[in-house]
Amino acid sequence: MRTWVSLATFLLIILVLFFSRHELVRAWQLVQTMNVWILVLFVPLILASYFASGEMLFSFLRQKGLMKDVGIFTQLRMSLEMNFVNHALPSGGISGVSYMTWRLGKMGVSASKATTGQLVRLVAGFGSFFVLLALSVIAITIDGDVNRWIILVSSALVSTMSAAVIACIYFVQSQQRTVLAAKLVTKWVNRAVRFITRNKKTALLDHQKVENFFQEVHQDYLDIKREKQRLWQPFLWGIVFVSIDVMMFVVAFWALGQFVNPAPVLLAYGLASIAGFVVATPGGSGAYEALMVGFLTASGVNQGIAIAGVLVSRVLILLVIIVVGYVFYQQSILKYGKSAPRT
Repeated sequence: MRTWVSLATFLLIILVLFFSRHELVRAWQLVQTMNVWILVLFVPLILASYFASGEMLFSFLRQKGLMKDVGIFTQLRMSLEMNFVNHALPSGGISGVSYMTWRLGKMGVSASKATTGQLVRLVAGFGSFFVLLALSVIAITIDGDVNRWIILVSSALVSTMSAAVIACIYFVQSQQRTVLAAKLVTKWVNRAVRFITRNKKTALLDHQKVENFFQEVHQDYLDIKREKQRLWQPFLWGIVFVSIDVMMFVVAFWALGQFVNPAPVLLAYGLASIAGFVVATPGGSGAYEALMVGFLTASGVNQGIAIAGVLVSRVLILLVIIVVGYVFYQQSILKYGKSAPRT
């Protein structure tokens, strides 16, 4: 089984490189014209980014009395493993959650606590991103040089996210409303699939399975609500994580000889992240870069600078995830995937 898992993972790496092949060639040409000494800042930023990403989960688990003896290096490598799995198996983050639940189980963390911790990570990450996004919209609105369409799109994004948060909280607060939400989601998703496939018998979702999933989310919500004071640390780490991710793009533009306002970069990063979450290509390759470049260009950034900065940043980030993340992932598969020794 370990052999098949390793082979499948290797093939997925080839797939990731295939989708990024044009970016790799273009980025290599651009790197030769950049200030390498400034670009070196990427190394600590990337490491700090993945450490903060992991701390959104591990800080919550430590508050629960778990993983207190786990070192910083182990936490960093686990974060890289999770991000590697999410990029190699694009599934909206589900593959990373499943892998990390398995990985944490080898360290004595039960599946229920691992799942709750990862839900906290998602909530904290979304909350911190939303706060920074709202602040960025205010910043670019005050800045009179920004295109009004950019302000409109940014405001629409924040408003949509606010409405989505309110709707989610409304439904998960009540068990009855949770059942209703499962019914509505099943109904409308299956209706859309039947319309697209022109087959009246097609059913993508099973109502009972969707209802069971929503009930689990409802229970997780109640668990987190009872421990809401433990959300502050993951939330603050989320602020650090998003800020560092945005700073990597700012550093790339700086290495090209141009300072770019972090506020539009954050908004472009937000739109691109949503695309990466939805698009089926590994890491959202293609749509992610196109959205970032388009938004930054509309914000007033020179198109050539926007393309160069985004491509170089993305390639460097992906290379760390693919190369370093794969090495750590493979080591974990070999270590924990072995059969129990015979006595």
